[in-house]
Amino acid sequence: MTRSLVTGGAGFLGSHLVDRLLARGDEVVALDNFYTGRRENLAHLADRPRFTLVEHDVTAPLPRQGAMSGRFDRIFHLACPASPPAYQRDPIYTTKISFLGTLHALERAKEDGARLLQASTSEVYGDPEEHPQRESYRGAVNTLGPRACYDEGKRVAESLCMDFRRQHGVDARLVRIFNTYGPRMDPNDGRVVSNFIVQALAGKPITMFGDGLQTRSFCYVDDLLTGFLALMDHADEHGPVNLGNDGEFTMRELADLVLELTASRSQIELRERPADDPMQRRPDLTRARTRLGFEHTVPLRTGLERTIAYFRALIAEGGKVIAQGPPRESRPYDSRTQKESL
Repeated sequence: MTRSLVTGGAGFLGSHLVDRLLARGDEVVALDNFYTGRRENLAHLADRPRFTLVEHDVTAPLPRQGAMSGRFDRIFHLACPASPPAYQRDPIYTTKISFLGTLHALERAKEDGARLLQASTSEVYGDPEEHPQRESYRGAVNTLGPRACYDEGKRVAESLCMDFRRQHGVDARLVRIFNTYGPRMDPNDGRVVSNFIVQALAGKPITMFGDGLQTRSFCYVDDLLTGFLALMDHADEHGPVNLGNDGEFTMRELADLVLELTASRSQIELRERPADDPMQRRPDLTRARTRLGFEHTVPLRTGLERTIAYFRALIAEGGKVIAQGPPRESRPYDSRTQKESL
């Protein structure tokens, strides 16, 4: 039986990954401090055999007691706030998560002899001057801007993975994630898909930044995780590998489709484009296709229908949904008590 650790396991991607790993027979430990992850995402696994949820902040060394004792075969390192409102509300903490969290995950991989997957991001390409973006492209990132805590944090995390490979022989693998969406997205995290859907369902204005002609490529969560597992199962591919969907849509096209699928009468409201917001974002998937046999299978319309159904059900169940509301207050790690300070 493969024993897997998922850091950030209560998050949007992490919780879906836990489901996939359990379905294929792994013993799984999910680790999260609930800074952006949600217990509700794993509530359906409360009594599931071979699954344990551990509350811990990855900016501290990973514990060696309880469910965290023994060795792991695989470590999926996903712990990090991923939406701009979430990672910008405490940028110093975001940088600490990217550096220290990755360091601690790599140290555990070294000790256990585990294979590690680092969840990197298309944000390492910045506001790209190459389109679509290939893995060989080094990016155009503003190191002084408000997004740098995340963009540069993920870049240094990639550097750490490569140094642990060269210096310690750790089998670290890099995946660069492009915009991903689906059920269990936090309705209040400020990402474009969840924002548009929540606003449309509430009948509130669809807030669009700039002129709405910025483009993104949207990948449904199931397709992304298929790529994760293909990379981790591959005999010798270490990446970096782009994963996502190479269909390209403007923000206006996305908004129009959401309005159609929700039958909403919400109006589009233009706002100033944020600093360093990329104008174009689309992955070159050549490496993923040739090395991993990866292909996205869920069209945007289908994926949005499933995601809208999730948010409708959340609202019907009395879930707290705030159209473009601020994220919950940060709870930084307190090294004196090794607990989260409220």
